[in-house]
Amino acid sequence: MNNKNYEELLLDCLKKIAPGTKLRLGIEYILQGKTGGLIAVGDSEEMLKLVNGGFYIGCSFSPSKFYELAKMDGAIILSSNGRRILYANTHLFPNPEIKTSETGTRHRTAERVAKQTNTLVISISQKRDVITIYKGNIKYMLEEPRVILSKANQALQTLEKYKEGLDDLIFNLTVRELEDLVTLFDVCIVLQRSSIVQRTEKEVKKYIYELGVDGRLLSMQTEELMANVASDFVNIVNDYKHPDNKSKADQIREKLSTLSADELLDLNRIANVLGYKPVGNLKESSLHPRGFRILSDVRRLPHSVIVNLIEKFSNLKSILDANADELSEVAGMGKVRAGSIYDRLKKYSEYYLYNEPYNRGGM
Repeated sequence: MNNKNYEELLLDCLKKIAPGTKLRLGIEYILQGKTGGLIAVGDSEEMLKLVNGGFYIGCSFSPSKFYELAKMDGAIILSSNGRRILYANTHLFPNPEIKTSETGTRHRTAERVAKQTNTLVISISQKRDVITIYKGNIKYMLEEPRVILSKANQALQTLEKYKEGLDDLIFNLTVRELEDLVTLFDVCIVLQRSSIVQRTEKEVKKYIYELGVDGRLLSMQTEELMANVASDFVNIVNDYKHPDNKSKADQIREKLSTLSADELLDLNRIANVLGYKPVGNLKESSLHPRGFRILSDVRRLPHSVIVNLIEKFSNLKSILDANADELSEVAGMGKVRAGSIYDRLKKYSEYYLYNEPYNRGGM
């Protein structure tokens, strides 16, 4: 399982048992009652084959019913969406040859069932008041909300720091694009920082899902910070990927997301993903932006019109040098829109070329 699949599966599991959900409330009841519990959230055929004995319940889920049933020994089986209680006081018999790192009977069973059926299994320790979730090869121990909140705030501060650095790099890239002085180094360093920012966002989101309703403020802060990061990333890739690279921007983004932390620090690896085979200093390799990012930033143009502009003029410099009449010849443009784009491009260029980074604001 690669890192991305692991993260997505873990986030999905955390959503299902986040504070504020009925399932989490039922789990809290079990913790308070110190009864312990083993819960499988899944009713696939493979999962039900492991069920032996117990009672068929078949009722809608409620935290109080769930807690009362947990007072009995054995496992509780819920439907895949967690809305129905199917079985209680049942025994699970997974393959004993499946390797497990656990020592307690309940946790050993939970890990084996999760690995064998790829079902979300929750083990609640009776003595230690610990919630452990398993799914496939995932094993994750939940922490107390105050501990999670502290870690989430630290992660958010890190995200803010990285995002501030990304904003500075993008401002610098914009200036160099308007001056037609972009190098492969400029592009790779921005994509590197953007990838780091997006990875840090995933870490923050993990805490947000784990906090549930208590993470709403963090969620709003994160959304505000991450506005336009993903779209800018895609536009930069479309601006600079090698002409022979037939991969779509999302596919290139996917490849970059699979690089290890050490590989991501190597700008040559990023250049290779874009389709380049750099030799020597990346700062000596000049590039010419096609114009996707700046055209999207200057005015909300339909994507089809942006594509038509780039197909006619080939690159951003030619678009900036064109007059309003030449712009109006582009399919879907028209004289009014062409005049507006011409004026906005001039103002945009003046703003970035004659303002210091610390004076920047919204356009």
